[in-house]
Amino acid sequence: MTKTIALALLGAALIPGAAQAQMGGSPATPVPAGTYKVESHHTLAIFSINHMGFNDFYGVIPSATGTLTLDPANAAADKLDVTLPVSAISTTNSVLDGELKDPTWLDAAKYPEIHFTATKVTQTGAHTAHIDGNLTLHGVTKAIALDATFGGAGTNPMSKAFTIGFSATGSIKRSEFGVTKYVPLIGDDVKLTITAAFEKQG
Repeated sequence: MTKTIALALLGAALIPGAAQAQMGGSPATPVPAGTYKVESHHTLAIFSINHMGFNDFYGVIPSATGTLTLDPANAAADKLDVTLPVSAISTTNSVLDGELKDPTWLDAAKYPEIHFTATKVTQTGAHTAHIDGNLTLHGVTKAIALDATFGGAGTNPMSKAFTIGFSATGSIKRSEFGVTKYVPLIGDDVKLTITAAFEKQG
């Protein structure tokens, strides 16, 4: 998560119930079935990778687009389709950003999008689910799994749109997607953290 989102979630956890309701989001708010669109401004994919055994290094991919078809009474019927633009990758280091987008790494010109489509959603708790799906990265499609947690739902007090939020975690091996530069000097395992907001359509 970005610092802003993390602080907002922390603040929501510490604010008494009456004030929390004014903010709009709550895990207890009923969620209507229907189609939801990614709210791109507050959706972010964060990735981390080990740097030469010294430390983990982080980057983000903003500007997601996509849809979620949701049926709270039947998680197995849920559908999720999300796309991330490779050109938006940011590590706060412009030189590294350029390298990650060039042909020796992710090749943004040839493979401009990262695409995830859910194939199965299994509810694992009152506010959690296991999501199986296909990730297309660098022209290669592989099955991956994400563990998701429902954050909250409600009417956004600024946009007035009914909004739901989730977080999710997972991992991939970049070499399986043909991104092999500097493996194993730079880690093969890539940890993923996603924070996502969706707005109801119609």
